[in-house]
Amino acid sequence: MTDVTVIGLGPMGATMAATFLAAGHDVTVWNRTASKAEPLVAKGARLAASPGDSGELLVISQLDYQAMYDSFGDLRLDGKVLVNLSSGTPEELREAARWVAGRGGVLVTAGIMVPPPGIGQPGAYAFYSGPKDAVDRHAETLRALGDVHYMGSDEGLAMMFYQAQLLVFWSSLTSYMHALALLGSAGVEPAVFMPYAQETFTQLGGDGPMGFAKILAEEVAAGVYPGELNSLTMQAVGMGHAVHALRDAGVETTVPDALKALFERAAFTEGRGQEGLGTVFESIRKP
Repeated sequence: MTDVTVIGLGPMGATMAATFLAAGHDVTVWNRTASKAEPLVAKGARLAASPGDSGELLVISQLDYQAMYDSFGDLRLDGKVLVNLSSGTPEELREAARWVAGRGGVLVTAGIMVPPPGIGQPGAYAFYSGPKDAVDRHAETLRALGDVHYMGSDEGLAMMFYQAQLLVFWSSLTSYMHALALLGSAGVEPAVFMPYAQETFTQLGGDGPMGFAKILAEEVAAGVYPGELNSLTMQAVGMGHAVHALRDAGVETTVPDALKALFERAAFTEGRGQEGLGTVFESIRKP
């Protein structure tokens, strides 16, 4: 099986290393705090003396790209492929690709779309971007972590897709927290509301009349936002009522207030109140 070196042994990196070991790969590990490698060494991993003490394929899971710079310092990277799953901005990742190339290596940027317990499990996947030949050469090894979704040669694309998914994740779950807080103010237990929230999440991603993920994608692509059945004016007024209800319940309203302001700007200030909810996209795209 392929040799793979894992750099960074926080919860994500340690799980990746253990997953590679379970898949039968020869695994080398390195971490700035060497003691974090001990459980993996006990399972058969080799502890590297430095991050450059590795074979061709290095999988990096650190806090950010600065950690990669700090870890590798002036080391040469000739012939190495660095697959970095750390967080950063798309432009930071493009700059990092130039930095790695200047040291003789190749950078593949990546974003894994599951938490540590999901790594290597059914449904796990990661976005990758950068040189396609490097991704193709190591795709079989990387599939131990989850499905490989190659997004293109632009090193910033994997992070854009990763962050796009996180925006949906964070905003959806924060709205769910507001819903739980609102109902909780009336003594409703979270478990009572949970099935309704689950149904909403499911329907939003489906093909029925509540399948707004698909509906909005089609409207944005066409640049047309029908409002005959759900005008933005109606949505803005309803959002105002929801914010008022949260305040009456004593719940924090920073995010709902911002959403209310966005709806009202598009509907009233920009005059698109008779269009549908999707027209808010135009205000988001052109702030």
